[in-house]
Amino acid sequence: MTPDAPTPRPNLEHWEERVDLAAAFRWAARLDMHEAVANHFSLSIDDSGRRFLMNPNQMHFSRIKASDLLLIDADDPETMTGPDAPDPTAWGLHGGLHRHCPHARCAMHVHSIFATVLATFQDPTLPPIDQNTAMFFDRVVIDADYGGLAFEDEGARCAALFSDPKKKVMVMGNHGVMVIGDTVAETWNRLYYFERAAETYVRALQTGMPLKRLSDEIAAKTAQELEDYPEMDARHLAELKAILDAEGSDYAA
Repeated sequence: MTPDAPTPRPNLEHWEERVDLAAAFRWAARLDMHEAVANHFSLSIDDSGRRFLMNPNQMHFSRIKASDLLLIDADDPETMTGPDAPDPTAWGLHGGLHRHCPHARCAMHVHSIFATVLATFQDPTLPPIDQNTAMFFDRVVIDADYGGLAFEDEGARCAALFSDPKKKVMVMGNHGVMVIGDTVAETWNRLYYFERAAETYVRALQTGMPLKRLSDEIAAKTAQELEDYPEMDARHLAELKAILDAEGSDYAA
């Protein structure tokens, strides 16, 4: 363990993963990417991908601590009957994802403003008009078949759309966004930049001016360069945790 690593709680497994996920919840709230006490993040903690950490039922993101996170088994039919049962839509969406999509190690679902605005468009494709939007060129799944609240059937349907491992963002039509990745840092970084990219696009449209679209060749090159950029995601999350630590936040409690 490094000197700066969080002090583990002896009675809780996967402490460092819990701390990373708690930090992501806190920053999602700070950046107004959450929605009241809805929305969910999850992180697989075993090789199968079916045991995962997730936020408690309807706890505000700004209050979530590492020790609050639920440890859930996607194959346990009794999950929704216990006193610490997760939100039913969280169980449906994230349970379905971790059950049917093993490469989705971490998953973050929000109704952030600009990604959700994008999801309401007749054509929710994000065109490459700058560096941030180019980051997602040919890396987004479009779900055009919103089927109501994400209970188990809807969760399984959404999970099936992540069949291409290259595409790790889903614009959930008329709903919001789902982002997946291998780690909390990778997934949070992707979610953050997707919301910024959607904001750029929506605000550019609001000007009414013609948009200058990058060529497919340059967009693809940029997307790959950003995907390969060394340590950007890990350093991003580390800096956010350092800010929380300096402020005396209890996220790592």
